[in-house]
Amino acid sequence: MVEKRVSENYEKLVEIPINSASLNGMLVLPEGAKGIVLFAHGSGSSRLSPRNNFVATVLQKAGIGTLLFDLLTEEEDTVYSTRFDINLLTERLILATNWLKNQSKTKDLQIGYFGASTGAAAALQATAGMGSLIFAIVSRGGRPDLAMSYLSKVEFPTLLIVGGFDESVIGLNQQAYDELTCEKKLVIVPGATHLFEEPGALEEVARLAVEWFVRHLTVKVV
Repeated sequence: MVEKRVSENYEKLVEIPINSASLNGMLVLPEGAKGIVLFAHGSGSSRLSPRNNFVATVLQKAGIGTLLFDLLTEEEDTVYSTRFDINLLTERLILATNWLKNQSKTKDLQIGYFGASTGAAAALQATAGMGSLIFAIVSRGGRPDLAMSYLSKVEFPTLLIVGGFDESVIGLNQQAYDELTCEKKLVIVPGATHLFEEPGALEEVARLAVEWFVRHLTVKVV
C-alpha cells in the first residue's frame, strides 16, 4: 500500500453530522501527517478541554493529526446521566471515525484514540467493534473498567496512564489491564492526581502518548 501524507498544514472547525444534529470539532493536520488521533473527552468536558488540547498540541508537533470534538450536543450534555452513557459515547466515536474515513484529507490516515475518564471506556468499546480501522489507544486517567466486557476483543496496542495518587482508578485500570489480551502497557505517573495538574505531570502524559502513537501509527500497511 502506498503511504499518503498531508501535503500542508491544515486546521478547520468541522461539524460531524449525527441524525438531525451535528457535533462540533477541531481538525488539525500538520504537514507530513500520516496518522491522526481522535480525542474522546470525559464526562462534563468537551472538545475545549485544556488538558486534551495540551496533549493534542504536543502530538501535532510530533507530526500527528488530531480531532477534538464534542461527544454530545449542548442539549444532551445538560442531562447528567447522558454523560455516563458509554453506549451512546461509543456510538458517537464510531460516527466520528467513519466521518474521518470519508474525508479526502483524512481517509488514508491511520487512526488512534486518546480517551480520558469515561471517554477511555468509549474508545475501548468502539475499538472492539471497529476491526482494522484503529491502530492504537491511549487512556489518560480513564475508566476502562466501564467497558470490561469488551476488553478481550480489543486487538490493538493499548496504553493506560494513571496518576500515582489516583488510587481508586489505579485499581480499576489494573483490573482492565488484566482483561486486555492485546499488546498493552500500564504506566503510573508518580505524584500525579486524577487530572494530572501537578507540575510536569501532563507533560509526562503527552510524552508517553506521543511515543505510543508515533510507534504504532507509523506502521506500514501492506
